[in-house]
Parts: sequence; structure tokens; C-alpha cells
Amino acid sequence: MSYAELVSKIEATQSKTDLPSIHPGDLLRVGVVIREGNKSRVQPFEGTVIATHHRGAGTTVVLRRLSQGVSVERVLLVHSIKIASLKVLRRSKVRRAKLYYLRKPEARRTKLKQRL
Repeated sequence: MSYAELVSKIEATQSKTDLPSIHPGDLLRVGVVIREGNKSRVQPFEGTVIATHHRGAGTTVVLRRLSQGVSVERVLLVHSIKIASLKVLRRSKVRRAKLYYLRKPEARRTKLKQRL
């Protein structure tokens, strides 16, 4: 068995299978498991997907939200055990693979059109 086959077999066992399809422009609510001492709780993080990186078990999404006038970006591993839930709240019609233009201050007012 080659190294690549071994890695793909291990990734297949670690990957989640019940994930929705995630595209740039989607409004996503992610339940992130937070550990505080010996307690754990699920904290929701809601934001717009501005980028996705597909790398098998290392697939990541970049979420961006505006919190109290400050922009917050978070890179999340989709197949991580710290991700309790993923839910797509709204899909938007975009024409780019990466929505980095939403980082600019003048583009923060940009409204993404909903995809039907």
C-alpha cells in the first residue's frame, strides 16, 4: 500500500459525511464547541463564506461577520471535531470564487443578492 493510499484511507475515516454543500456567498451558522475548564458548550458563529479551500479532510471555510462595528474573520476546518453543526441559512448569487472584496470598507455595504 502506497503512502497516498494510506493517507486517503485515514482521511476517509476522519471525514464527516452529513455536510451541506458550501459555496462562497452563503450565510452559514456554525456550532463551535468551546471548552471552559472541564465544561463544554456549543457557541454559534454566523457569517458569510468569503472563501473555501478544498483539501479532503483539511477542507476549510473562511467566514466573515460584522460584530459591533468590527469585522471578524474566522477560518474553520469543516471536518474538525470542534464543529458540532453546520447550517446554510441563505444562499447568495455571486460571480467570484473568493469574495475578498468584502474586506474593503467601501464594499462592506455591498448587499449580496439571494439565490433562489
